[in-house]
Amino acid sequence: MRLIEEGFLDEGSVAELADRLGVGPRHLLRLFLRHTGAPPSEIAATRRVQAAKRLIDQTTLGLSDIAFAAGFRSVRRFNDEFRATYGRPPSSSAEPSNHVGPQIELNLLTRRRLIR
Repeated sequence: MRLIEEGFLDEGSVAELADRLGVGPRHLLRLFLRHTGAPPSEIAATRRVQAAKRLIDQTTLGLSDIAFAAGFRSVRRFNDEFRATYGRPPSSSAEPSNHVGPQIELNLLTRRRLIR
């Protein structure tokens, strides 16, 4: 779980994760299903969407910057997963009237570039 939380599956595959942990991919899947009720890829997808939602609520970053900072490989995938999870596009959450509390400035160093 720690490796997934750190974004291992943002760049690597479930097979690579299993290899890193010294188990086979099928066994890793069985373990995840038994203990979490979901496969590793769904756990990672949920982590990405939740991270993006926090960034939308707590920063003034643009949505494309949020998508990459949260670990999505494309803005389209971000939009699709956000809509599937929350039932609305991310742009509806990014409207100023939806922000509650103070905004924070966040500088994120991603593998692709520095986002300000």
